[in-house]
Amino acid sequence: MAATNIKALRERRDATAKNLNALLENNGGDKWGTEQQKIYDDGMAEIERITAEIQRHEALIQQVAANALNGDTTEYASGHVRNGGQSDESRALRAYLSGGIAALAPEDIQRMRGRMTPDVANAMRFSPHAAMSTTTGSEGGYTVATEYYSQLTQAMKAFGGILGVATEFTSGTGADMNFPAADATAEIGEIVGQNAAVGAGDTTFQNLSMAVYKYSSKKIAVPFELLQDSMFDIEGYINGLLALRIGRISALHFTKGTGNGQPMGLVTAAQVGKAGAAGSATTVGYDDLVDLEHSVDPAYRSGARVGFMMHDDSLKVVRKIKDAQGRPIFVPGYEQGNPGGAPDRLLNRPITISQEMDPMAANAKSIAFGDLSKYLIRRVMDLTLFRMADSNFITLGQIGFIAFNRQGGNLIDIGGAVKTYQNGAAA
Repeated sequence: MAATNIKALRERRDATAKNLNALLENNGGDKWGTEQQKIYDDGMAEIERITAEIQRHEALIQQVAANALNGDTTEYASGHVRNGGQSDESRALRAYLSGGIAALAPEDIQRMRGRMTPDVANAMRFSPHAAMSTTTGSEGGYTVATEYYSQLTQAMKAFGGILGVATEFTSGTGADMNFPAADATAEIGEIVGQNAAVGAGDTTFQNLSMAVYKYSSKKIAVPFELLQDSMFDIEGYINGLLALRIGRISALHFTKGTGNGQPMGLVTAAQVGKAGAAGSATTVGYDDLVDLEHSVDPAYRSGARVGFMMHDDSLKVVRKIKDAQGRPIFVPGYEQGNPGGAPDRLLNRPITISQEMDPMAANAKSIAFGDLSKYLIRRVMDLTLFRMADSNFITLGQIGFIAFNRQGGNLIDIGGAVKTYQNGAAA
């Protein structure tokens, strides 16, 4: 039923978006007036309502799928919830915490062994932990009371827009990786006379490098009581949370990392293609966007991942811009048969939302444009989750959880494939 609802909603969104595209195409010049603007505004409001409803349905489906992967067979039907089971690993952990080794089946004993090797466990000697608790609500106690709804409500915040447009690859080691480069764009040939000597024209090379950094999710210590008494799979939730922590800091560094002890971010590495005039601290104009687009050489202005990237607050500003004929320059995307939807467009270029970018403010580099695939993300160690049951935790009645990975990133480009719009100073 949910899949059918999503299909119908997407068809409605597509139809509305196509009508708005036709409205913009067919009402140029003095044909655009208050009537057309009202139709456009009403259509955009309808698209936003439908998109929000699609996202709610998709979030529900993703939650059910995630629960199923963890062994939870909870089903959603007519607004009712039926509680199901847990993963084998979670059941084994709860059995152990409730009844000790005697309560475990032989196959469960293997599941309960810590994932860390002895040398790693010995190397990680933590002092007494600021742990979670069943008695303090904000530290986990809110999940224990039996009268609570059996699904955890989590605050949500979008992140990671750059991951959808950057180029990712894996390397075998974490040694610094070099990328030889050459800028021969100013080198030209010559005309020579008969029997005349040719001129000299040596070329030069450069070297770009990419380092790898070890990321930690920070540790979480969970008491036995919380693992035993929580009404939902607290272990599964914590594993997902650790992955999100690394995902958030990675996205931040890949977008605007300083390059000093962390990856060089795309926005940090990119040159300014258009600087806004004084007084444009929180604005951008149509001409600014055109200048930004044309600050990137045509050689870089074709490709599937050539487009704009900005914070959602910046998109809100852009959506209010009109062209010389008074028509909005923002064009809503529609699926055109593409699963997941086609992006919205600006100057006929796709828009990527990156909440890690700075919103518009004085001297902020708030919009990026160009071939965003030139930003390379290098993975060395996949995200690895550890459950720690060594003496440092056990003596405190706790199980420890932590995640690591190794990765790096840099804009591998010397020709100006990506440029930014920089807001002007405040008036």
